Amino acid sequence: MDFESNETQQLLKSTAATVAEKYGPEYWRERERTHDYPDEFYQELANAGFLGMLIPQEYGGEGMSMLDTCIGIEALAANGVGPAASWFMVLTPIFGGISVERQGTEEQKEKYLPEIASGDIAFSLGLTEPGAGTNTLNLETTAERDGDEFVINGQKTWITNADRSDAIVLLTRTTPLSEVDSRTEGLTFFIVDLPVDGIEVSPIPKVGFNYTNSCDVFIDGLRVHEDDVLGEVDNGWRDIADTILTERIAHTAGAVGSGELALKTATEYANEREVFDQPIGSHQGIQFPLAKLKARLETARILNHKAAWQYETDREYIAAANMAKYVGMDSAFSAADQAMQTHGGVGYSEEYDVERWWRELRLLRIAPVSQQMALNYVGQHVLDLPRSY
Repeated sequence: MDFESNETQQLLKSTAATVAEKYGPEYWRERERTHDYPDEFYQELANAGFLGMLIPQEYGGEGMSMLDTCIGIEALAANGVGPAASWFMVLTPIFGGISVERQGTEEQKEKYLPEIASGDIAFSLGLTEPGAGTNTLNLETTAERDGDEFVINGQKTWITNADRSDAIVLLTRTTPLSEVDSRTEGLTFFIVDLPVDGIEVSPIPKVGFNYTNSCDVFIDGLRVHEDDVLGEVDNGWRDIADTILTERIAHTAGAVGSGELALKTATEYANEREVFDQPIGSHQGIQFPLAKLKARLETARILNHKAAWQYETDREYIAAANMAKYVGMDSAFSAADQAMQTHGGVGYSEEYDVERWWRELRLLRIAPVSQQMALNYVGQHVLDLPRSY
């Protein structure tokens, strides 16, 4: 294996660093405080080609690989953007872009992909429900056929960006559980343009990422045409695989980059802050935890790059994606936590940003997919242990 970055990847890193210099910690600190959406940053991502990285060139994108995307996200995060890097690279480029590029009709691709790449459209993913979080197959949102239309009723929760999306990808049950042989059957995706009669959105107060809203989505008598089916009717569980698994890869890249940002911030402080006439970084109690986390983040990066490479070369990538997600999220959150500890009391203040990274990275141990579910996959499908849930 060649671990050297190629010319394209070196340019990606340089471009990401330039973007991050304009939208560094101070920018996100202010957006978090005011709860303002970062429109300027989002358009900058589009102008620099990041939003279209995974979109084929014939639809206005860059036609780049998942590995390239990971490298770009890591560099954005590590150079100052932090967890917001993967946050915005997932919401539309993956929830919309991957879903449409992999499962869409030619008409859907021509309609949505160029606007995703240009930053002129925003997507959200309607997957999670109040009674079906990790257990997606328990979803209760239904879509019943009525001629050439479907009538959708139900509720989604924690749907980030739903309040300002131009389209939402909705997972529904089109065939009742009682009528299918397997719980994975009978699910269907739809693309729904927003705003639309039949959908109401209500933001949920939350701990972090407050420059975007995560919302309850209430669906009542929503009518959609059969042309709005994304993928195949009743085959949604298989269709969703690439979307939710590439989400894990992208968020792991963001976590690794954010962990590096937290370590850099902690290291700089440990070199500058003196106690008893010497830098606190000279003490092993400060130095060793940071060094251990550097090793853990590097391990997560390599494993995540492996998952991205396996994905783009049509190899089995699910195991690597889950293991990288587990190691990456734990390591990144621990890096933010140790950065806060290294800073001592000032680490608890907003001024030094580590408390915000700490809050944001804590979420990534819950979603996308909990740490426990990632371990369930490894236990059952890698170690061949009995199903544990």
